[in-house]
Parts: sequence; C-alpha cells; structure tokens
Amino acid sequence: MVLLIVYIEDAFQKLNLEKASLDAVAVSHGPGSYTGLRIGMSTAKAICYALDKPLISLSTLHALAYGYSEKIDISEKEYFIIPMIDARRMEVFTCILNQNMEDIEPISAKILDENSFSEELNKPCFFIGNGAEKCKELFGNHPNAHFPDVLASAEHLISMAEIAFQNNDFVNVAYCEPFYLKEYIAGKPNVKGLR
Repeated sequence: MVLLIVYIEDAFQKLNLEKASLDAVAVSHGPGSYTGLRIGMSTAKAICYALDKPLISLSTLHALAYGYSEKIDISEKEYFIIPMIDARRMEVFTCILNQNMEDIEPISAKILDENSFSEELNKPCFFIGNGAEKCKELFGNHPNAHFPDVLASAEHLISMAEIAFQNNDFVNVAYCEPFYLKEYIAGKPNVKGLR
C-alpha cells in the first residue's frame, strides 16, 4: 500500500495537478486478487474521504473488455469478448460480452475444460486477460478463438468511469466493498512455530 500512495503522488506531480482538482475517484472493485482488491479499494476510499470526492466502483472484467473494444477494428458483425482473470489451477474469473458490450453471461468463476465456450466458439471469440493463456492451451487451434495480448490496466477504467461520472453513478464510500466472487479461505501456516 505504501508504494501505491507513492505512485499516486508521483502521478500528481508529473501531471502538475492538485489533488483538489479531482472530480471523483474510480476504482476497480474486482474480481481479482484478494490483497490487491483490498489495497486498491482502501486507498480509493481514503482519497475520497480526505478530499470529499465521490467514488466510482467498476468491474475489473468489464473494464478490461471495454478497454480492448475501443482499440480493435473487427470486420465481423457478431463476436464475443471474453475477459479472464487467472484464479489458479484451471479456474478463471470471466464473463461474456457481445459486440455491443452487452452481458451474455454474467461474471462467474469457471473451471475450464475442452467443452468450455463451445457454443460461443461458433462466432469469433476474443479471449483477453491473464486467464486467457489457459484457454489457449485447450483450444488455441480453433479458427474462431483469438488471443490478443491484452492484460488488465487502470487505463481500461477511463471510458467507463467517464460514463459513470456523467450519470452520477457513484457508490457509498462507507459501504462499498471489493467483489471477491469467491470466499477467501485462509490455509494453515506452514511456518515452524506458528499454529
């Protein structure tokens, strides 16, 4: 968390901006890494409290899909964008969006196998994010499976955050929480002397 605050301070200095000039703060609420989500959300909420600014909370997967959709030029009239975040083993956090950025399948944790996305692969599918590598292993040779090199970035939040801001789509700073999707289950520590 200490480094995140330093990076934020550096960004303000490099852009020659005053913190008070912010209109709002946008944060990715997940799904994703438990620790990363907690740190990101805590930092965003602290900035909102300190500056008395509204908070915009956005889906990591939707932001990844929107960010990618703005940069592609696809000739196909119908296709799917399938953002994925690695959730260990053969599991990913994912959702399916069509060419109009409409949810076809909501966000879920999915264990991948050779039958995954068999229906969607009747049309071009763009698998993006760090979980897409797992799909590449399963059906990387499929003619409708495409794997552009796109990873999650805060940059992907920009368009969605601007729309949310224009629509006054803010969340309650006190009650907003990360969207973990799966419950965190702490394991027993393996450090000698700890029980």
